[in-house]
Amino acid sequence: MKKRKTFVYGLAVLILVACQSKTDKKSIGKVQEQSRPNIIFILADDYGIMDSQAYASKFSGATPSAMFYETPNIDKLVSQGTSFSQAYANQLCSPTRASILTGKYAGKIGFTTAMPPRNTYYNQNLEVPEGFYVHDVLEHKDPIKIEQALVNGISNSAVPTGSKIDGGKDELSIAEALKDYHSAFIGKWHLGGFGAKGYQPKDQGFEPLAWFDAGGSTYFNWRGIWNNKSNDMFPEVAPKDLEIGGAGRITGENYLTDDLTVQALQFIEERAKIKEKPFFLYFSHFAIHTPYQAKEDETAHFKKKKTKGWNGHKDPVYAAMVKSLDRSVGAILNKLEALNIEENTLVVFMSDNGGIDAEITPNDKGTNNDPFLGGKACLTEGGIRVPLIFKWKGKVQEGKWVDVPVDCTDIYPSLLDAAGYNSKRVVEKHQLDGESIIPLLSDLKNDKGNYTKTTHYWHYPFNVIYNSPFEPYALTPHSAIREGDYKLIYDWYGRLYLYNIEEDPYEKNNLIHSEPKLKDSMFLKLMGWLNENIDGRYWPSINKNYNPKKEVRDTPFVDMFSSYKPQT
Repeated sequence: MKKRKTFVYGLAVLILVACQSKTDKKSIGKVQEQSRPNIIFILADDYGIMDSQAYASKFSGATPSAMFYETPNIDKLVSQGTSFSQAYANQLCSPTRASILTGKYAGKIGFTTAMPPRNTYYNQNLEVPEGFYVHDVLEHKDPIKIEQALVNGISNSAVPTGSKIDGGKDELSIAEALKDYHSAFIGKWHLGGFGAKGYQPKDQGFEPLAWFDAGGSTYFNWRGIWNNKSNDMFPEVAPKDLEIGGAGRITGENYLTDDLTVQALQFIEERAKIKEKPFFLYFSHFAIHTPYQAKEDETAHFKKKKTKGWNGHKDPVYAAMVKSLDRSVGAILNKLEALNIEENTLVVFMSDNGGIDAEITPNDKGTNNDPFLGGKACLTEGGIRVPLIFKWKGKVQEGKWVDVPVDCTDIYPSLLDAAGYNSKRVVEKHQLDGESIIPLLSDLKNDKGNYTKTTHYWHYPFNVIYNSPFEPYALTPHSAIREGDYKLIYDWYGRLYLYNIEEDPYEKNNLIHSEPKLKDSMFLKLMGWLNENIDGRYWPSINKNYNPKKEVRDTPFVDMFSSYKPQT
């Protein structure tokens, strides 16, 4: 009990100091040097809610020894920290990354999807139409064969940096907000307009250690691609206007996850020697995004493992990639311990979206998120519910769980709060959507009500080649709202799904007929939010060439949105 009181008192002092801080010209509070921790934020890619043994145990009751994947180091993080059971990302990586970087819902700044390289007004050297953004894509669609009632919206591809071509747009990044920190970025960026110069990590306040502005990367022989200075992909613009990445230091490692880890460890060791200024390391893994490539010895281990097939987890290469990610987390934890900076370093681990669910992908590759419904690209729980863990020795309770729903926009103010800045003032001044979840680390059930956010939003205006978890056809555009215990998913084809997530986390019982008033009120609130916050070009639209007679679905298309749509 004494240990518990000490923890609560210590964290309360930290938060109190943050609230009483003086402010600078950007309205960011500042505190004394000794109260500011180093921060390491680890973002995994496509890492599912059931991919770590500790999370799988919580939701399935199974013992780790029964499972196929092996995550002893991430499990150690869970045992040494406080974990969130209802943490939400977006349905795809770039929107989540945009939310983490800016503290805003991704749709507000036009990030509605994640894409391989696409034509934009910038990289095609085109005049930007009125009402559009220079890094808006011209078009994005999957090769779907069946009749489509809806035409995709579009997406932004770069977070504004205040460049002269941004038309007055600028976002205060988390690195810029942590103005007294030495911030560094390593890994996957995918927020820079497919290599547009002026929109890369260094332009958002980071020291770039090793980075690549793309959705995926080969795990072997990647250096030449990352260091490419030519302009083969977008010849309409000059090579000097493109900057795709940089592989960083030579480490001698031949596997990407290992190489990035070594570079991260080198940064940590170097910065630990500089006591005057804390560091913020944003470690954005490519693991376990495609292409599925792993080390041969680890793949061989999983090929022979007797628990292969548990919960649909059956791919030895995928399992080996999970192991490489886990090994990276362990190396970082060990380095902090060896440098004796555990007590002054906050470690946060999260995934950017749900795991790619082999049951709904066209090629039967990936993981399985059961018992949660769906996976990456879906707004069901399997697509957006992700692991989120906070570890800070002596400051954060060990082995505890928070069941309060939170989302990825909350990371930004939480890191500010932990660092002793006035996060509430930043949220208000820069109109962020996030709210600090630091108070939940001591008040696990939010009994004191210090975390006041009860509504969360998602928007995905695309027909997608992944199958819907509700039917054996391609996904149609979806948006969603979670308000309190309930979540409403709006399928823009004209269908609604309402679930009590607290009672029905696996989304088996659609309540639209038993709760019609709630369904209607949540739909109106969702459409009102979309109308107010999402520009019309980022909405889907009705396909003028749609032929209802060719529709393969059992239910007809119903237009439920045109009356709400803002003008483009």
